[in-house]
Amino acid sequence: MKQRLSPDKFTFPAEEIKSGLYSDCYFNRTRDILIADNRHPRVVMQIFQRQNAVICGVDEALAIIKKCAHNPENLVINALYDGDEIAPWETVMTIEGDLADFAHLETVYLGVLSRQTKVATNTRRCVKAAAGKPVFFFSSRFDPWGTQAGDGYAAHIGGAAGVSTPANGLYWGAQAIGTIPHALIATYSGDTLDATYAFDRHIDPAVNRVALVDYDNDCVATSLAVARAMGGKLWGVRLDTSDTLVDASVIPQMGAFRPTGVCPQLVRNVRTALDEAGFPHVKIMVSGGFNANRITEFETARVPVDIYAVGASLFADNINFTADIVTVDGRHCAKVGRSYRPNPRLAVVE
Repeated sequence: MKQRLSPDKFTFPAEEIKSGLYSDCYFNRTRDILIADNRHPRVVMQIFQRQNAVICGVDEALAIIKKCAHNPENLVINALYDGDEIAPWETVMTIEGDLADFAHLETVYLGVLSRQTKVATNTRRCVKAAAGKPVFFFSSRFDPWGTQAGDGYAAHIGGAAGVSTPANGLYWGAQAIGTIPHALIATYSGDTLDATYAFDRHIDPAVNRVALVDYDNDCVATSLAVARAMGGKLWGVRLDTSDTLVDASVIPQMGAFRPTGVCPQLVRNVRTALDEAGFPHVKIMVSGGFNANRITEFETARVPVDIYAVGASLFADNINFTADIVTVDGRHCAKVGRSYRPNPRLAVVE
């Protein structure tokens, strides 16, 4: 049975939202006009979007309505669940009640639905492309801090196997995961092995030891050096070569492929070197410019990647939700081109 998150799971400035601070002014003015004119028809608001997607943000939108509407007990809401796959123009939620009670919230709940559905949909595309291999959500550095909790939850709904900040896992109780940043290596005079040793000395042994091996632009040599030093403690290596560089191991093989960045040949070189040196247990994580299409290319070519860490591409494109009044006091009343579209998949929100 599908479950919804409790409204109390979400952290947002309820009083400020209720006051209209985050709302388009015309929605606030609509509320003020209706109240001043003592006009209170019962309406049905219908919400949809225009592409195939994985919906997310429903539970947070419901929390916003329940905590920030006026007289929320008088509203009847029907909605899909976070994680449902949706079609273009499919009704994903209806809100029935006095528009004066919730007109001021349209900007806010549509924004939540749009943002989280985008992240969930992009993540799901990467997860499908990865064909069972883990996809990590390493995207938080590319957006403001305030979106992290919702983004991490949306990535989880999309199928991400891990997130990078504590806030990313806040709504669903996940621990953050991560490797070693280039900054730590720099503070150890650019010595990847010293930085990895330091990580091993001071970080909880339950955390996987994953070495970042592209600092010197020689991923094969660095991977072997760390593997030989760490032995069975080394869980994996991460390749993050800049797309403006050609790794040292790839230079002799150039000629018939695009050699820059984390290219398939680089991954094969590292895998072969680790296997031949007796380290087949060491996993290879790749990052830097990955999206669903690039993951598909790697999987089709059977590149020996174990984990994909995906960043900015999970924020690409837009998925925009729209809300329309479609009935007033039980009668059809909608702008031309819009009409009530019942959806038997909607569930009553308690």
